Amino acid sequence: MCLRSVPEHARFQPTAGNPDQSGIRVLDHSEPVVLADESVIAGLDYWRKLPIKQQPSWPDADAVRAASDELASLPPLVFAGEVDQLRSRLAEAAQGEAFLLQGGDCAETFAGATAEQIRNRVKTVLQMAVVLTYGASVPVIKMGRMAGQFAKPRSSDTETRGGVTLPAYRGDIVNGFDFTPESRAADPGRLVKGYHTAVSTLNLIRAFTQGGFADLRQVHSWNRGFAQNPANQRYEGLAAEIDRAIKFMIACGADFDELKRVEFYSSHEGLLMDYERPMTRIDSRTGTPYDTSAHFIWIGERTRQLDGAHVDFFSRLRNPLGVKLGPTTSVDDMLRLIDKLDPDREPGRLTFITRMGAGKIRDALPPLLEAIKDADATPLWVTDPMHGNGLTTPTGYKTRRFDDVVDEVKGFFEAHRAVGTHPGGIHVELTGDDVTECLGGSEQIDESTLASRYESLCDPRLNHMQSLELAFLVAEELGGHRG
Repeated sequence: MCLRSVPEHARFQPTAGNPDQSGIRVLDHSEPVVLADESVIAGLDYWRKLPIKQQPSWPDADAVRAASDELASLPPLVFAGEVDQLRSRLAEAAQGEAFLLQGGDCAETFAGATAEQIRNRVKTVLQMAVVLTYGASVPVIKMGRMAGQFAKPRSSDTETRGGVTLPAYRGDIVNGFDFTPESRAADPGRLVKGYHTAVSTLNLIRAFTQGGFADLRQVHSWNRGFAQNPANQRYEGLAAEIDRAIKFMIACGADFDELKRVEFYSSHEGLLMDYERPMTRIDSRTGTPYDTSAHFIWIGERTRQLDGAHVDFFSRLRNPLGVKLGPTTSVDDMLRLIDKLDPDREPGRLTFITRMGAGKIRDALPPLLEAIKDADATPLWVTDPMHGNGLTTPTGYKTRRFDDVVDEVKGFFEAHRAVGTHPGGIHVELTGDDVTECLGGSEQIDESTLASRYESLCDPRLNHMQSLELAFLVAEELGGHRG
């Protein structure tokens, strides 16, 4: 399988520059190449004519153009065959035959792309997947908010502190977090740095998940270095049960080579068009476009306008797509999103990620689920119990209550049970480190504790132990639903 990218003679135009369309060339390959239809290529730039939100104000259009041209010349981060495989896995989840676990940082940072932090995030997702798989007897699709979650939408273009107003921090791929004019200036060179940071992250993820680290027979070793608490002890008990089952199967002569490796997919919000467009390539097998920056891309609540640039651009890609749905989403909005993003009604193509809030999900979600039963479509339904439950403490810390996160998850399963649809996954912001960013959990983190290890630059994340606690809850809910 090969992919084709933007040619040197058809320079990529940044969002702040000339709206002319760019072309796509064919790289030299020995195997037959399927050429893309010219209308397909032209359509990839139609978004430039549409309203667009949440883009930075680049100070130098030529520098953006140079960075995007460089991105277009670099190898893809993921391959079309992997993307197709994920789409088939998500189709199974949409039918109730699998479950999606999607987790990772709120906003990745360049400094945080260390071997230890990447390993801990992967480890946490794998541990949660073990709990879900064993506790609910269901295959779990493992997906990280990793290797590309560098851009963040903001509620305001600027931030003011002490009478000084500067551009808002839009993620490391755009500008820096430090509150100085130099740091907050949008820097196109960060686009390329984001690519290279994603490369190193994916290299480690693939090494960890394919090189033996993810071997199910090593579930006990994954806990080394973490403090003991009730969630960890409960996990150890589950690991002991898995050990006994594996030893029994070995005694029966079973081949466990497949336990040494796992499928692990990358995802991020497709927000920054000066990154996503040059990372889009034409698959030589089919002549269709894939965004090779990640296996799975989602459109946020702030950028899902039906007549907007993001929905138009991503509707033209073969990647499986997600869309965030908040509590004000109407049935008409949902149905029109389906028509735009999944016109062929292809299972695995479209995922709805609901972010309703614990106090609203039981009222807001059921009407959407009822409507989907009459709409000849099979989207995958995933809950994001984080983004609808934010609050700010009197001391200024953005946080979430673990109990609210748990309550929204329960509301998600209750709604699906009542309507008779499939609860297909969970999408959480988490870290593998022992941070103190969300209130509650078995560690009983309170407001006075938040400052001890509050490390997120954007939104609060569940720490390792809270993530495990949540996995046990989801396993119980999912097992009950399937039973």
